[in-house]
Amino acid sequence: MKLLARADAARPTPSDSPFELVVQRLSEVIAGKSRPLRLALACLLARGHLLIEDLPGVGKTTLSQALGRGLGLEQARVQFTSDLLPADVLGVSVFERDSGAFRFHPSPVFTQLLLADEVNRATPKTQSALLEAMEERQVTVDSETRPLPAPFFVIATQNPTRQVGTFALPESQLDRFLMRIELGYPDAKAERELLPGGG
Repeated sequence: MKLLARADAARPTPSDSPFELVVQRLSEVIAGKSRPLRLALACLLARGHLLIEDLPGVGKTTLSQALGRGLGLEQARVQFTSDLLPADVLGVSVFERDSGAFRFHPSPVFTQLLLADEVNRATPKTQSALLEAMEERQVTVDSETRPLPAPFFVIATQNPTRQVGTFALPESQLDRFLMRIELGYPDAKAERELLPGGG
């Protein structure tokens, strides 16, 4: 009986788990959003990709940056706009006169955590440039396939489609996301916590 009691005392509580510790640290940056933080972290650990659908200014980009810094991941951000081209997302081969050969210039997709910010502001052709990267964790440019770093995690943010200048994500793109979450505005308590620190 004493042995069982000692074993129970030595067993870590759920709040001591590495998962909970990361959530607690992230909650210091994004107040009042414990559930979305847990889902984002679970999505990353499950090797999926995350789509955050919400209005501008609720902390979508902050969540991505905090998650990357908190886990020590190399991260990059692509701001999706209507003039963004697939080569801006994947990289491009450029002819160099000195060497007489083409040299591949990698894009921000060659990172561990990619923030595809406002992904639905880009045209469908540019959106689809992420399909291979998200599914197979590789990029094919000029018939050459290049692997992406591991882990490779995409957090895409999406503005409401009723806003001007947005394109709905096709089903083939939505299928690449393991989770779709919303952050929403912080509650009154979280707003009070944010005000003294300036966010």
